[in-house]
Amino acid sequence: MIKAWSYVEEYKELRKKILESIDKTLKSGKIFFGKELQKFEKRFIKENNLKYGVAVSSGTDALYIALLGLGIKQDDEIITVSNTAIPTVSAIRTCGAKARFVDIGYDYLINADNIEKYISKNTKAIIPVHLYGQACDMEKICKIAKRHKLKVIEDCAQAQGAKFKNKFVGSFGDVGCFSFYPTKILGAYGDGGFVSTNSIKLYKKMKRIRFYGIEQNNKKNKFNNKYYANEHGTNSRISEIQSSILNLKLSHVNSWIKQRRKLAKIYTHELKDTSLKLPVENTDCKHVFHLYVVYHPKRDKIIKKLEENNIHVNINYPFPIHKMKAYRNKALNKSNYLPITEKIANGIFSLPLYPMLKKTDVFKVSRIIKKILIKI
Repeated sequence: MIKAWSYVEEYKELRKKILESIDKTLKSGKIFFGKELQKFEKRFIKENNLKYGVAVSSGTDALYIALLGLGIKQDDEIITVSNTAIPTVSAIRTCGAKARFVDIGYDYLINADNIEKYISKNTKAIIPVHLYGQACDMEKICKIAKRHKLKVIEDCAQAQGAKFKNKFVGSFGDVGCFSFYPTKILGAYGDGGFVSTNSIKLYKKMKRIRFYGIEQNNKKNKFNNKYYANEHGTNSRISEIQSSILNLKLSHVNSWIKQRRKLAKIYTHELKDTSLKLPVENTDCKHVFHLYVVYHPKRDKIIKKLEENNIHVNINYPFPIHKMKAYRNKALNKSNYLPITEKIANGIFSLPLYPMLKKTDVFKVSRIIKKILIKI
């Protein structure tokens, strides 16, 4: 079977070094907040051209901590998209805030030209989601935010290493939020996340929030390293073991992104003359192809035929957030209807794509898809 994603091949290649790293970490006597975490935070900041950053236990927590750090509270409104992973919106709701959805363009990203008409007196921030590996138009978004005095929280969970106008995602807004879920560009073997910022004050605050509001490594605070909550926080530690794995894998990220782009290029070349709508790399963007997402109105028939040929694909995402029971907006009407979001949800699916996927498998998937499309 050709899988949509697999970590097994990667693990086989790195197994010896990973086991050595884990063994060394366990022998250090530190499970949390040790040298591996400190090393990883410094390296991740440097690799992504960021200023300050804190590793946390998940991408969801990264968003939640960012919102808390920026003072988002009950009934504040956050502008974002409905075509995203649930965590984008669950983090907003956990803070007591409300998500206000803007429709996307056919590149699957927030339509920046539509943002301003959804800004109200309660709007406090914008969360652009750099979906599937491509950056949003951060120039437009940041100008809008500045004009209306709004905060910008970049959801970079699927786009580490992506660029807009030669600048890394996560470095434009007030906060950048990353995920190290195993499927991501840089994946742990468990959960993990990261929050970045250019503000030293916000960095220190988010660092406290990560660990129950406890002050760490700040000698100016009389409660430094004491079990004392300086402010309301949460438990979002990332272990030394996951930090050591991420440290090891971080060295491979650039080569893995190159390989993702090469495989995506093959798909694009092989499928360009079919009835599939293929992903497009926007002007001024560097797409890292976390996912290779295509669209076809007869998606379900195509997927069924692919399964018969032992090819597994994913649908990211079959249900827009505003259609889910947990987040359904009862006030939704024609004035804030999301036509493109709802249309693409019925036809998108992700072809197999990960760095260790064989080129021969990409050619095989493309060949079978072309045969299927002729018959449906």
